[in-house]
Amino acid sequence: MSGEGKVVAVTGASGYIASWLVKLLLEQGYTVRASVRDPYARKPMLNVIISLFYVMHTTADPRKTEHLVGLDGARERLKLFKANLLEEGSFDALVEGCDGVFHTASPVLLSAHAQPEELIEPAVKGTLNVLGSCAKAPSLKRVVITSSLASVVCNGKPLTSDTVVDETWYSDPVYCEENKLHYPLSKTLAEKVAWDFAKEHNIDLVTLHPVVVIGPPLQPILNLSVEFVLNLLNGKTAISEPNYRFVDVRDVALAHVKAFEILSANGRYILDGMVPNYELFKILHPLSPGLVTLEEKCKDDKPFASAYNVSQEKAKSLGISYTPVEVSLKDTFESLREKKFISF
Repeated sequence: MSGEGKVVAVTGASGYIASWLVKLLLEQGYTVRASVRDPYARKPMLNVIISLFYVMHTTADPRKTEHLVGLDGARERLKLFKANLLEEGSFDALVEGCDGVFHTASPVLLSAHAQPEELIEPAVKGTLNVLGSCAKAPSLKRVVITSSLASVVCNGKPLTSDTVVDETWYSDPVYCEENKLHYPLSKTLAEKVAWDFAKEHNIDLVTLHPVVVIGPPLQPILNLSVEFVLNLLNGKTAISEPNYRFVDVRDVALAHVKAFEILSANGRYILDGMVPNYELFKILHPLSPGLVTLEEKCKDDKPFASAYNVSQEKAKSLGISYTPVEVSLKDTFESLREKKFISF
């Protein structure tokens, strides 16, 4: 197995992408150190049991960790740690002795009511705190950070069918701030400080920039992008955009592992898939009688040509074959039904 004998850390391990990443790392033989923000269990007996398994002084909220401790290989090669993005030095113990670090922890709030401080400080300070711990670890070979397309395209440049977005694009903090794009601003500022810090401290850094991530969740709690699919299926949200850009969570997790393992990997990687609305409708409609759609023109692809294109060239070097969107959506649907978020 490619990860046998290697130790890696995953921040925000109970999250959507991170959970799949932990699963994949364990399957490939890695020893995984996983940080969880809220480590205090609500079930005392389970708290004791997990403590015995992982020889830890504190343990995790079962809602956030049961899906992790139940993974194949977890009992032997998964250890849970408490860490706080806003606490300097909080990640020292997690990172010490690791070959690699995957920093996935960052707040995701897209509501218009979300306040900048809810996003920016945890994203920026959290990134600096994680990298600060990495700078103290001489064993460390590479850091992989989960960023977003939000730190790439939000700059005011025209996005037309002739536009090709690639890894040389950067979102503009001033543009984001002026337009109250708090989430893109948080991802943009966090990426900037990451690259500045990595250069100053000679850290080998790779950043990944996925679009909207879908696919079956491992965790029992809904995340934002899967909730979006759920709301489409149950009729609470209409298909209202020219196109949606999707990428499967399993592909994103694999891209993280590849970005760590491939020695030539460097810089930024956009992870993107796209489907126009008429295709999205055809995929989702058989699954849900409550699906809210646009007018009949939704069936015609011409009005829904891609608003812009995204270069796939650099991502191909990671050897990722994207899961078809119809497979991702159907697997998401089946997972939501299995977890009883939907009943039809």
